[in-house]
Amino acid sequence: MRKKYAKSLGILYNGEDVLVYNDNFQQIREVKDNLLHKDYYISLVNRIPIDIDSIQNATIAINELLHHKFIMQDLRHRMIFTACALVAHKKGAKLENFKSLSFSLLKRQIIEVLENSYSEEKRTNEKLSIIKEQYKKITCDKDNDTLAIGSFIDNVITISRFIDSNAWNGTDVMSIFFNEFNRYLPKKPDYGQVFTPDHIVSLMYKITGTTHKDRVLDAACGSGAFLVSAMGEMISELGGRENQKAVLDICNNHLFGVEISKDLFTLACANMLIHKDGKTNIIQADSRDKEVCEWIKSKNITKVLMNPPYENKYGVYEIVENVLNNVSENAICAFLLPDNKLETKKDKVLKWLKKHSLLKIIKLPDIFAGKASASVSIFKAHESQNHKPIFACHIADDGLETVKNKGRQDIKANGVMSLSLIGLM
Repeated sequence: MRKKYAKSLGILYNGEDVLVYNDNFQQIREVKDNLLHKDYYISLVNRIPIDIDSIQNATIAINELLHHKFIMQDLRHRMIFTACALVAHKKGAKLENFKSLSFSLLKRQIIEVLENSYSEEKRTNEKLSIIKEQYKKITCDKDNDTLAIGSFIDNVITISRFIDSNAWNGTDVMSIFFNEFNRYLPKKPDYGQVFTPDHIVSLMYKITGTTHKDRVLDAACGSGAFLVSAMGEMISELGGRENQKAVLDICNNHLFGVEISKDLFTLACANMLIHKDGKTNIIQADSRDKEVCEWIKSKNITKVLMNPPYENKYGVYEIVENVLNNVSENAICAFLLPDNKLETKKDKVLKWLKKHSLLKIIKLPDIFAGKASASVSIFKAHESQNHKPIFACHIADDGLETVKNKGRQDIKANGVMSLSLIGLM
């Protein structure tokens, strides 16, 4: 087989177990246990490995170009413009043909591609409408620099070619992109958002026991990191994007989000559209409102993965309480909160515990580079605490190291998290 074909894959199946080997006779261990369609195994051979450095370098270059060559002052506008360019490229736009255009003409071309991609799917069109509304607000102070336009497009294409990679489910690419941009945010951004590092998003999915069978909510979804990560994990559990029926079901019925900021909502919509999904149930609204509570209640949520706004003035306690009160019975809810949040409003938390139970508190290492210290608090909805013990532990080391100008990275590629047990409360 190796002499005849450039790439080959060996599959052993005995009716119960599946073993897969590459053309160097090495076992591929991250495959699914059940036998899947042949397209899944072909995708293993053809996967494009994720090049973190290339994605980060392209993102840094894009930010520098938009900021200093086009004098686009607003960081969120730079993010939205780039995300829309990525959506346009995924929708079939030949961006390489736009290199000779001015900024204003490129901006017009991108929005025309988005408008032409409207479909009969109502929710997709609602997202595109809000993207268009925010996109129109983008301005720059310098219009004609075709050399910079060419560099911008080259870097967008560099990022885009990794997005559909089956390595890491194709989801981490946009997390790298957003996290790189977010390093330039002020210490106290609008609405009190602190963006979640990708490895913590993945950790929370796993420690809550979330699977493709769950209905997942993020009621402060920001740029959509938790939802896109959950989508990638669920799709992977069902054999990858080749299982189109399962993908459609996940996007339609298993992912739900709420975001108050129109800018961030735009990024979340773009993020979903980049991953070829316009159907996820994301709404632009305030999770403190009664109407949103009713909306959450109607969705039969079984898992919550979210990083609420940290400052009290943005309603962190009201949001957490509304989520707990309106998800399904026995839903597992993981909130990434500052270390002192539960202690600061002890009376309020004790009130919660009359209705719900706090199962675990997992203190995290310095994942926000000194901006905040945080813990994951895991609740079980609609089951009173009733003197049940609370498990607590400390992740002393997440295995990542700080790289100059690139933030914290898993440079050893081992993803090791060292657990230091604190004890039971």
